[in-house]
Amino acid sequence: MVVVAQSNGHYDGTRRVLGLIEEDLKIVLQSKSLVVVKPNFVSTYSELSATPVEAVKALLDMISKYYDKEIIITESPAMGSFENGLRNYGYYGLMDEYNVEFIALDDYEGVDFYVWDRNLNRNVKVKVSKLILNSDCLISITRPKTHDTVIVTLTIKNIVMGAIQRGYKSLMHQGYKAINLSLAYLATFMMPSLGIIDGFIGMEGNGPISGSPVESRFAVTGLNPVEVDGITCSLMGFDPSDVGYLYYLNLLGYGSIKPNDMSIIGVKHWTRLIKRFRPHHGYRSQLKWRLRPEEWLKVKDILLKRGKKG
Repeated sequence: MVVVAQSNGHYDGTRRVLGLIEEDLKIVLQSKSLVVVKPNFVSTYSELSATPVEAVKALLDMISKYYDKEIIITESPAMGSFENGLRNYGYYGLMDEYNVEFIALDDYEGVDFYVWDRNLNRNVKVKVSKLILNSDCLISITRPKTHDTVIVTLTIKNIVMGAIQRGYKSLMHQGYKAINLSLAYLATFMMPSLGIIDGFIGMEGNGPISGSPVESRFAVTGLNPVEVDGITCSLMGFDPSDVGYLYYLNLLGYGSIKPNDMSIIGVKHWTRLIKRFRPHHGYRSQLKWRLRPEEWLKVKDILLKRGKKG
């Protein structure tokens, strides 16, 4: 089940969709011991690239009703420091209202993972923060943005790229085919428990940092982030099957990406909220992630082992 609602503000939309799954969220939270919230600070100098603090406040208001332990807020920005992001985007003020702790993902021990290179050999080593891997309730909250390599960046990519520690993130960029495989593969080790899209204002064009604001006015949430990202793609005017890492996660059994295969609640006619985002100028090239038959034979055994039933 995925929740879609109209949003009249960063706080309003986030709180509205979370309210529609409050009972489910209550059950999830009451059994957890380590809740980690991952906003998106891909750059700590471009406010449009980051998750608005008002959306996180709406999330914390909901969590705090059913979870009385400390909540960790974490990130590893691609540009700038975590502390700069907290300061520049007003996050430090959350400490006055909520039981939160800020921890930089780069301060934790990293675990080695191997992802694919440009020749589709899985020999590129990246380090992933143990904080993400050890969380038993991982929440991804971000705004919808176009992307310069994989068409869109939403709740799943927010987790995966953030979890990769400083100095290793650039190693993920091994071409369109490899990065989509690698994102899907890593996501199976750190799938969020809850995905939230604050789509009051999104980023279109040359995202994820240098794009333009778009008043999209929707919010999405759900306990299955593949579904959350799939419906968000559709709301942005993209075909989710054209997004390689989502295509692979669907193939592996982690969730549906087509609206007709989902249970959608919150609005009667969700298609009325579609706001067609202007894609990145390299959009056509980004579609070239699909593998030739001989390339699929080379990677499928490793990838398919990460299926839910594999």
